Amino acid sequence: MVEIPTSGKVRLDAWLWSVRIYKTRSAATAACRAGHVRLNGDPVKASQNVVAGDRLRVRKDGFDRDLEITGLLSKRVSAPVATKCYLDHTPPRERVVIPQVPVRERGAGRPTKKDRREMDRLRTSWQEPDTEL
Repeated sequence: MVEIPTSGKVRLDAWLWSVRIYKTRSAATAACRAGHVRLNGDPVKASQNVVAGDRLRVRKDGFDRDLEITGLLSKRVSAPVATKCYLDHTPPRERVVIPQVPVRERGAGRPTKKDRREMDRLRTSWQEPDTEL
């Protein structure tokens, strides 16, 4: 069993790499330079030291993750150990429903005007927002 230290200081880019948020340390450094990482609400440099209790907001793959640091690691560890070093406060993502495309049977011929109107109604029904308040 690996003991996770909670005191001391670790560089931010090393911590992001060690807990497997980013695949490489240079990717973590690049994300900090680009402004995709915020420490306690402020933009941060990769060389900034982090301590237990800090809150991170990490933008990765187009989504923000809200993390609270609970353990400090400077070396990369296994995934189960890495997940014990932070609390994920990220709200669950909305599931996007993608409707199926209407399919006509092969050999059914050209759709009639009524068929086309029904297909248009199906295509647009999932895109329109609810107007009821």
